[in-house]
Amino acid sequence: MDFKIQNHQDTRSGFGDGLYELGKTNPRIVGLCADLIGSLKMGAFANEFPDRFFQTGISEANMMGMAAGLTIGGFIPFTGTFANFSTGRVYDQIRQSIAYSGKNVKICASHAGITLGEDGATHQILEDIGLMKMLPGMTVIVPCDYNQTKAATIAIAEHTGPVYLRFGRPKVPNFTPADQQFEIGKAITLKPGRDVTIIATGHLVWKAIEALTILKEKGIDAELINLHTIKPLDEEAVLASVAKTRCVVTAEEHQQYGGLGESIAGLLARQLPLPMEMVAVNDRFGQSGTPDQLMEAYGLDADHIAEAVQKVIARK
Repeated sequence: MDFKIQNHQDTRSGFGDGLYELGKTNPRIVGLCADLIGSLKMGAFANEFPDRFFQTGISEANMMGMAAGLTIGGFIPFTGTFANFSTGRVYDQIRQSIAYSGKNVKICASHAGITLGEDGATHQILEDIGLMKMLPGMTVIVPCDYNQTKAATIAIAEHTGPVYLRFGRPKVPNFTPADQQFEIGKAITLKPGRDVTIIATGHLVWKAIEALTILKEKGIDAELINLHTIKPLDEEAVLASVAKTRCVVTAEEHQQYGGLGESIAGLLARQLPLPMEMVAVNDRFGQSGTPDQLMEAYGLDADHIAEAVQKVIARK
């Protein structure tokens, strides 16, 4: 299957453009940002709809409380800051003021994972998917490119309840359809195959696509699934694929503890125990470096995905 790169764009711009489109069509959409308008690409929305935009300053906990309160008035708030500050710094406020009461807040988090790059471990977060998916009623979405992030941003406005939308800083291949209809909780099979199932999310989807070429040269026919929604998990799609291939590799820019891989492992342990390997960060904090350097250093690239596939096939 041919995956055509339309251009290279950062996924955070997909969020900013999606939010702007929402603002033009839905007067209930409001934006809140913790002093990072440029980084979150919220400038177009802020400039066009100043009465529906709130610059909270470096006060993330207060921003979450404000967002929860705005839902009571019928608004749909989209909060914006770095993923580290969107989750770890404000977990108590999210749990108590948003998740516990099911507030219709969209927590939109940029600069996730190690591809934040040179800012280093204090600004990178590799635990956020686990933190957020454990909250009852929280939807967790990790789109793979600009187009999918824009579509996801627009789609979550129609979803009632709290959502965590995770995206990133670097420019990455933009290859999904510009006119796609994003369906929460519905996995996308990018390539059918018979030998192994690869389930990837976020930036690792393109890395998995690159791994397909390596695997094809080795005579391995891999099935690739873009699992953009971590919660709710598309159990039917996962089980159908793994029942066919009889082994699976997951790939994510997150700790192996608590992320996509553990969700898949839990599902298989309950319903279809089969060999599995995880491509993820192995119990380490991040560090400074370029995104490409860090992805290679932490084993989050096409070569490591291909190695994991060969390892899991050997265990069938």
